[in-house]
Amino acid sequence: MSRSLLSACLSVSLLVPAIAEAADRPKQLVIISFDGAHNNALWLKSREMAAKNGAHFTYFLSCTFLMNEAAKKAYQAPHQKRGKSNVGFAQSDDEIRERLGNIWHAHLEGHDISSHACGHFDGRLWSEADWSAEYATFHATLENAWKSVRLQEPAGWQDLVEHGIKGFRAPYLSATAGADMITAEKKAGFTYDASLVTKGPAMPVEEDGIIRFGLPLIPEGPNDKPIIGMDYNLFVRHSKGEEDTADSAEFEDRAYAAFKEAFDKQYAGVRIPLQLGFHFVEMNGGAYWRALDRLVSDVCHRTDVACVSYSEAIPMIEARGKLQTSGL
Repeated sequence: MSRSLLSACLSVSLLVPAIAEAADRPKQLVIISFDGAHNNALWLKSREMAAKNGAHFTYFLSCTFLMNEAAKKAYQAPHQKRGKSNVGFAQSDDEIRERLGNIWHAHLEGHDISSHACGHFDGRLWSEADWSAEYATFHATLENAWKSVRLQEPAGWQDLVEHGIKGFRAPYLSATAGADMITAEKKAGFTYDASLVTKGPAMPVEEDGIIRFGLPLIPEGPNDKPIIGMDYNLFVRHSKGEEDTADSAEFEDRAYAAFKEAFDKQYAGVRIPLQLGFHFVEMNGGAYWRALDRLVSDVCHRTDVACVSYSEAIPMIEARGKLQTSGL
């Protein structure tokens, strides 16, 4: 055998294990979600961001943003006064009509429409009956949403309401300890919950039939101090929860660096899904949304990365045989 042929054979033999290893590695999943899902301008902005980058997002909707004045007066969350909401209500029927259009088109585009309950109350002390009452209000609000503002309901809307809303995230990530919330979620037809916080990116676990996800703590800032991978937590750390547009570019760079470092660690490692959470509020002059846009533009086009909704992620994780029954 000639030296050149031997060299070529050795090169191929060295490459084969690397190619096989790459083929065996699962795609890196990136799961982006938004809480509240109310501001219509940000509905459009997020949908455009997703379309540009081949991504699907999860929208945890607060149902008070589909309540007009009459519904507002009738709404009563558990242990609260009638007509009260911590996040407000829709300002007009026209606003609701536009929001319904965004929700429906996002659904048709492949995004996940999920529940963030209604009035954004801290339910950590709620009973199963309390959670069930709030879930029932969410369901009834969506069921009648188009009729309430005198719009023709699109074919398929009721199927979405009855069968397509599979996920829930508790306001303030404040899940009830014990089985009450999980039991109520099962009765309401949810299949996954995204209310937990984990020490770092972690595989979801199954608890009594509900698949539970957790937003991770990720290193951030000059000292790599852990923080929940969510825009509001960054907002509080960076500017003590007060709007600071003068330093917006710095906050964007810090957020992007934290997101990218968390991504890179998993991408180069065992590829645990990376979850990041956002709100329909552009805090600190839009710093965190810009950081998000940079991240998805950087990573979602890669052939071994999938930027997916929670519903899409579940079968991909199950196919890996990595769904656990405990550990979060």
